[in-house]
Amino acid sequence: MWIPSDPEIRRLHERVAPTPEAFDLVWTHCEIVCRIAEQLLDRLDLGVNADLVRAGCLLHDIGVYRLYGRDGTPDFTGYIRHGLLGHELLRDEGYPDYLCRFCSCHTGVGVTRADILDQGLPLPPGDYVAETGEEELVMYADKFHSKKTPPVFVSVPAYTLSVARFGPDKAERFTRMVDTYGAPDLSALSTEYGHAVAG
Repeated sequence: MWIPSDPEIRRLHERVAPTPEAFDLVWTHCEIVCRIAEQLLDRLDLGVNADLVRAGCLLHDIGVYRLYGRDGTPDFTGYIRHGLLGHELLRDEGYPDYLCRFCSCHTGVGVTRADILDQGLPLPPGDYVAETGEEELVMYADKFHSKKTPPVFVSVPAYTLSVARFGPDKAERFTRMVDTYGAPDLSALSTEYGHAVAG
């Protein structure tokens, strides 16, 4: 199994980022998600490939760059598409499917065909859900940091409230993941990165 190194992934980000500001926003978020996942790996015996989790964390949001216009202005109205856009970007770069899936399968707590049809989401009908332990851990770690302006860390209660807007089943799924992985310690990361903790 080929797993790209951190410098290789960073170079890809730098090459496809439309502006230095976009790179800083997305790369910093991916680094933070990686730090959260590693924190959880350090205290749990999950039987997952830690190197693959790391690569997945650093790659998962690369599709966000494709939401920027030619002038470098972001258009996040179709933000839900960023996972599939990242999957396509990595596929076009020759990355294997097991890496591309970190992009398409990390949104929310999983986007199903029923979600797409019931909510009229601008995605091709399909199930975009984590299937492996590595995919689920990346998806879970991602829930604890937001790239909004300004970026913030997200507590368990805040994310539970947020995801409940998409149905009680989504909040229940997140709660089950909290029971499995526990809540990360966000305080030190908040201090290090200067991002507040919401909720």
